[in-house]
Amino acid sequence: MTAAQSPLDPDQARRGARPLSELPPGAWRSVLGLMTDIDDTLTRDGLIEPAALAALQQLAVAGVPVVAITGRPLGWCRELTGDWPLAAVVAENGAVARVRDADCGTIRTEYAQDAATRESNALRLRAAAARVLAEQPGTQLARDSAGRETDIAIDHGEFTRLPAAAIEQVVAILQGQGLTATVSSIHINAWFGDHSKLSGARWMLRRLFGRELDAERDRWVYVGDSTNDQALFGHFPQAVGVANLMAFAHSLHTWPAWMTAGERGVGFAEVVARLLHDREHARPQRGAV
Repeated sequence: MTAAQSPLDPDQARRGARPLSELPPGAWRSVLGLMTDIDDTLTRDGLIEPAALAALQQLAVAGVPVVAITGRPLGWCRELTGDWPLAAVVAENGAVARVRDADCGTIRTEYAQDAATRESNALRLRAAAARVLAEQPGTQLARDSAGRETDIAIDHGEFTRLPAAAIEQVVAILQGQGLTATVSSIHINAWFGDHSKLSGARWMLRRLFGRELDAERDRWVYVGDSTNDQALFGHFPQAVGVANLMAFAHSLHTWPAWMTAGERGVGFAEVVARLLHDREHARPQRGAV
């Protein structure tokens, strides 16, 4: 196997990620595209960092597709990602997507669950949220809750600060009601169904390009920053964490292969610079076979 094809070694995952600067030359020459988290990977305090937006624009010029995968709600994604050069945004942890038509540029909304399932789940989600707010002092719904259609979010780090013990208790309450619950850098997200950020990645690769992610996971780079990115860190051999991932080092069980020097959007720009460099230098040299 080449460096770009080697799966994430379990011992390496336990030790943590290697600096991106140690990625072997040319390791990403065959990478087809990039998938990324949004909050605290592209953004700071809810706004995209200039370095990240410039990097997205560079990828668009180079013809490298980018799919964003986030726990943020559909409504938030409509408002804040419409002008970003993305092939698609998967929101609410794999439940719903905003997909851009490659020919005309129009964007349409698609769901992983049918309308009847979403309607039934909405009642159960409201009841689960009410129980959390009643049983766990200091909890509040995320301020972006009005834009959510398929999940609920409890704020723990965006406008409210919950201690680790309270976060664990909220997760336990939600799981006890049969919900899937994950913790991002700002929210505790919970939903009914078997979708996830990883299933969303598979869905979009098939939907956009007719390709199967599991057959070519070594040819896509994933970038993330938090514990809810761990399934993707483990699935993508060339996954990268931006440096602020280290804030969650104590609770990570699966590390990405690589770590940037910079945090958030600056770290994302490091990833893009390396990817574009490897693609540029992948062109055959004169006299090469």
